[in-house]
Amino acid sequence: MKITVRNTCRDHDSYRAARVKSLFNVESGADFSLDADLPIDGNDWQIGVVVGPSGSGKTSIGRQLGALYAPAWPADAPIIDAIAPRGDVNAAFGALSAVGLGSVPAWLRPFQVLSNGEQFRANLARLVCDAPGFAVVDEFSSVVDRQIAKVGAGAFSKAWRRTGGKVVLLSCHYDILDWIQPDWIFDTGSGQFERGRLRRRPPLDMCIHQTDWQHWPAFEPHHYLKMPRMIAATNYVATIDDQLVAHVAVSTRPGLVEARACRLVVMPEWQGAGVGMRFLNAVCQAWLEGQNRYGLQLRTLFHTSHPGLAAALWRDRSWTQVSAELVGGRKGPCRESMARSAQKAGGKGNGGSGYGGHFRAVQGFRYLGEAACAS
Repeated sequence: MKITVRNTCRDHDSYRAARVKSLFNVESGADFSLDADLPIDGNDWQIGVVVGPSGSGKTSIGRQLGALYAPAWPADAPIIDAIAPRGDVNAAFGALSAVGLGSVPAWLRPFQVLSNGEQFRANLARLVCDAPGFAVVDEFSSVVDRQIAKVGAGAFSKAWRRTGGKVVLLSCHYDILDWIQPDWIFDTGSGQFERGRLRRRPPLDMCIHQTDWQHWPAFEPHHYLKMPRMIAATNYVATIDDQLVAHVAVSTRPGLVEARACRLVVMPEWQGAGVGMRFLNAVCQAWLEGQNRYGLQLRTLFHTSHPGLAAALWRDRSWTQVSAELVGGRKGPCRESMARSAQKAGGKGNGGSGYGGHFRAVQGFRYLGEAACAS
């Protein structure tokens, strides 16, 4: 495909314009020309990237390839209503989780009030759900910090390749290329076209620390449920380059017959990088091997109503589903039991609170271990 760009505008002759021309020996700033040969007419690709410095012609190339993807978002509706509005809501859940926007409270906000990073991922989720046969995305990752950009680029790449469509990403940042792993690249800075070079995604060295609830305040705003802290829990946090990445708490069921994990949270800037499941599996494997304060080899139960996390647990062969409930148990008996316990302890009751009574699908999984996965 031959790309020819000829952009022109009025040649101004003001005093300052003339002064600039004289000082820097420039005759005119009215014309911009670019010729590029992009051999992309075949169907053997899904993701292409046009990369280069600002003002080097990326957007002009993109406009010749196709219309720039710029979805309109309703001003008074949450983003969950705008993504695949006539499709399956689970598709919207999956797309948001796939691109790393797993923070459920953000799904309930209009697009205009989201942060730049959340807007970036929301646009990607909508693109994945729309799944057009061909799309061009301008300023890809330009308005977010580099950590969100790289992780978001990698998450989008994995999600997009499941759609079967073609997308061309226009970006001035080279640091996302190893995360996107594109099928071809055109560099407007050098004029070079490159196809088929396999790029290895940068490794993430994650450290897991056993701790207490001291780090939970940093994670709590990003957890989709607001519930009391687990009793007698052992907490774990994951860090990458000394940055807090993920949190989970593990306690035991009565009789020490099994462990129970809860409060799994991955920081928004790391969602979509695949660290959440690896972190959870590592902690559960340690408990299965007896690496806990009880010295017991315990399998771990994990319950969630988050559709993206449930889907990830289904796909992981080291987990098996053991339960599924559409609604919570009766709230009354739970409330009465909590009130009796509070009175025995000398308290004044629990203020009428109690677990259950919700209309929320909760799915339960049991960790089988690495050996089960290998077999």
